[in-house]
Amino acid sequence: MSNSKDRLEEYQKKRHLNASPEPGEGEGSLDWADKRPIFVIQEHAASSLHYDFRIEVDAVLKSWAVPKGPSTDPSEKRLAVPTEDHPLAYADFEGVIPKGEYGAGTVLIWDRGSYRNLKDEGGKRKSVSQQIEDGHVTIWLEGQKISGGYALIRTQDGKDARWLLIKMNDERADARRNPTSTEPKSVTSGRTLKQIRDEEGGNDE
Repeated sequence: MSNSKDRLEEYQKKRHLNASPEPGEGEGSLDWADKRPIFVIQEHAASSLHYDFRIEVDAVLKSWAVPKGPSTDPSEKRLAVPTEDHPLAYADFEGVIPKGEYGAGTVLIWDRGSYRNLKDEGGKRKSVSQQIEDGHVTIWLEGQKISGGYALIRTQDGKDARWLLIKMNDERADARRNPTSTEPKSVTSGRTLKQIRDEEGGNDE
C-alpha cells in the first residue's frame, strides 16, 4: 500500500502551495473531531459551483466533486466525480484560492463530522479502501447538516470514472429537506460564500 505522501503526489503537482492558502501535507489539526474517521463537504465556487465530498481513508481524504451537492432524499441520485486525494488538513480549509491557481474560487466548509463503515458491523468486514476498489461504499455520516447512511456507487470506471452519491432509506432520510439551498452557511465560521470572498479579497471568476 502506498503511503500518504505518494497518494498526495497529484494534489501537490496541481498546486503552487506558496501562492495558495491551501494546506500541504501534515499541516493543520483535527482537534475539532470528536471521533474518527472524519468526513467534510466543502462548497466550492470555482469555474462552476459544486460540493466536494471527502472521507478519511488511509491517512488522506478520498474526494469526489458532487455538482448538485448531497441530498437527504433516497430517490435522488447525485453524480459524484472522483478527484485527487487531499491531505487531512484540507478538512480545515475555508478561504479563497487565488485567480490563476488550480481550482481558483471560494471554498466554504458546508458540513463536517465523523463517519463509520457500515460494512464493518454485524459480522461483515470490508474496509472502506476495499469498498472503493470494489466500487460500492456504504457509510454512516454524523454531520451537523446531514447524517445517516449514504452509498457511493461507481457507474463508470477508468479515465472517465463516475459515481453516484445516494442517501440510504433510513430514519435520517427526509425527502422534504433541501439542505444545500436552505442551509448555505459555513458550519465553522457561519459565513456565506459571498462573505468569505469579500472578507478575504478574492473572486470566483
